[in-house]
Amino acid sequence: MKHSKVTVVGAGFVGATAAQRIVEKDLADVVLVDIVEGLPQGKALDIMESASVEGFSRRILGSNLYEDTAGSDVIVITAGLARKPGMSRDDLLFKNAEIVGGIVTACAKYSPEAVLVMVTNPLDVMTWLAQKKSGFPAERVIGMAGELDSARYAYFTAEKLMCKPADVKAVVLGGHGDQMVPVPELTEVQGKPLPSMMDAVMIGQINQRTRNGGAEIVALLKTGSAYYAPSSSAVKMVRAILQDTGEVIPSCVYLDGQYGLKDVYCGVPAQLGRGGVKKIVEVRLTEEERLELHRSAADVRQNFLKLNIS
Repeated sequence: MKHSKVTVVGAGFVGATAAQRIVEKDLADVVLVDIVEGLPQGKALDIMESASVEGFSRRILGSNLYEDTAGSDVIVITAGLARKPGMSRDDLLFKNAEIVGGIVTACAKYSPEAVLVMVTNPLDVMTWLAQKKSGFPAERVIGMAGELDSARYAYFTAEKLMCKPADVKAVVLGGHGDQMVPVPELTEVQGKPLPSMMDAVMIGQINQRTRNGGAEIVALLKTGSAYYAPSSSAVKMVRAILQDTGEVIPSCVYLDGQYGLKDVYCGVPAQLGRGGVKKIVEVRLTEEERLELHRSAADVRQNFLKLNIS
């Protein structure tokens, strides 16, 4: 029986942890790719040496060659620069656009039927760029951010209510960053809507902490950024695609009229399975939430236009 194959591009903390989770869950064989010689090979060997302890049977190959990625079912792209002191958002945008553009072109050449899952920031713009550079149908190019933002929202909510994070079903829409749109009315705690569990002031605090979730971790770490929760979120999407679960996961997807938005990538709930996006789910929003979502999409569009991609 042929195993599924997943390529993870970028052997940094997010990429290596995602690769580890994929093989430990026996979801697929993995190719971990990085331009640094020895880095993906060393991390792959280290992970494989845990196979007898963890009890997984899938294999991971570390490589510097895109030829080894041929025939991948899913490609997770985590490679790119993190924002450094003195670097503007535009600096990061242009540098990562250059990196991601080359990666996507190489991956598409060897795996023309793959689903791309983007993780590199700025996430929404990089996902749109990946679709343009790959030439893939939009449903096969998805960004991971909404699930991460929703996971953070769920944890912060559970922390306040002193319940299990798994009891919270959180919904966060929009772009990955300051313009994200938490939706308290659609967020449930053991089946009850969040506004029935806490007051507006506390909800506002959780909303803001979620928007600052990544920055809070960066400030604590001093060097580096989050990777455990981002890798978990990406792997959840990979599992839904490989196993064709049809699970609804907040994802950065191409909108063509849904939510009143057209020709833009933005975060909304999407049903994922084989082939990527099976259906975009339109949830009921308040007028203010709808306006926030449109503002978030406008910000994505403005930044994408800076790249001058036809």
